[in-house]
Amino acid sequence: MARQASIAYHVEGLLGTAVIATSPVAGGNLCVATRVRLGDGRSVFVKTRPGAPESFFATEARNLAWLRAAGEDAAAVPEVLGYDRECLVLSWVETGRPTPEAAERLGRALAHTHLAGAPTFGAEVDGFIGPLPQPNAPSERWPEFYGRYRVEPYLRMAFNRGRLDAGDANAICGVLDHLDELAGPPEPPARIHGDLWSGNIIWSPDGVPRLVDPAAYGGHRESDLATLVLFGAPHLDRLLAAYQEVYPLADGWRDRLLIHHLHPLLAHAAMYGGSYGARAGQVARRILSARQRQTSGASLP
Repeated sequence: MARQASIAYHVEGLLGTAVIATSPVAGGNLCVATRVRLGDGRSVFVKTRPGAPESFFATEARNLAWLRAAGEDAAAVPEVLGYDRECLVLSWVETGRPTPEAAERLGRALAHTHLAGAPTFGAEVDGFIGPLPQPNAPSERWPEFYGRYRVEPYLRMAFNRGRLDAGDANAICGVLDHLDELAGPPEPPARIHGDLWSGNIIWSPDGVPRLVDPAAYGGHRESDLATLVLFGAPHLDRLLAAYQEVYPLADGWRDRLLIHHLHPLLAHAAMYGGSYGARAGQVARRILSARQRQTSGASLP
C-alpha cells in the first residue's frame, strides 16, 4: 500500500495521527475513495473531492450525524471522524454480502429512523443530491415541499440541459397540478436518508447494514422506500415486510411510489441525461392515467 501525500496530509491534519499507507477503493464517480491505515493500527475511509463546493463535506457530515442521532434502533451509519472543505474521514466498515436477515434488520432500522422524525419538511440549510445543489426550504406541507423543492428544480435543470423534452415536462407538470389529491393521507415529517439506492448501503459481515452518502432532510418516508424500489435492492421484499412490522404504511402506498420516483429520475436526468427524462415522463403519464380512471369510476386493469 503506497502513501498518497495529499490524502495523508488531510487525514493527519484532521485526526492528529500519522498515516502509514493508503489504497484506493470503490466509492462512486463523484469523489475519490481511499482506505487509509493509521499509525495507531486503525483503518479509516476517506472521501476527497478537490474543488468541492464549500459546504459539500460539511453537509454530508451533518447529515450522517443527524441520522446517527435517530437512536440505537435506527439505521446505522459510519462515524464521522473529521472533515474539511475537500475531505471527509469516516470510520472504516468492512463490506460483505447481503443476506435476507440483514435486509430485514435494515427494514426495521429504517422504520425507526423515519419514526425519529424531523421538525418540518425540508431542513434549515440546503444540501446536495450527488453533485447538484438541493434546496431544503422548510415547509409545513409535503405536497408543497415536494413539488417546489424536489421536482421543479430538476425538471427545469433537465429541460434546460436538453435532457427532458417538452411533452415529458408537460406530463410532469400535470402531476404537480394534482399533487394535493395524489399525495395520500397526511403524514408528519420523517427523518429520511434522501438518496437511498442500494449503492448507498454497506452490507457488513457483522450483519449490521450501514447507510452512507445521505441527502438527508425532513421528508415523506415513502420517498426512501420508493428509491429502493426504483433502483432495486437485495432481498427487497423482506426489507419492506420488516419495515411494515415496525411502522405500517398507509393504504395505497405502492401506487404512490410512482409520485416519489419523479425526484430521483429528474435528478438523474439533470446529472446524466440518457433515458432518465423519458422515464420520468412515462411515470407521470402512468400517474395521470390512473387518476383519470379513478375519477371517471372506471375499474383498474
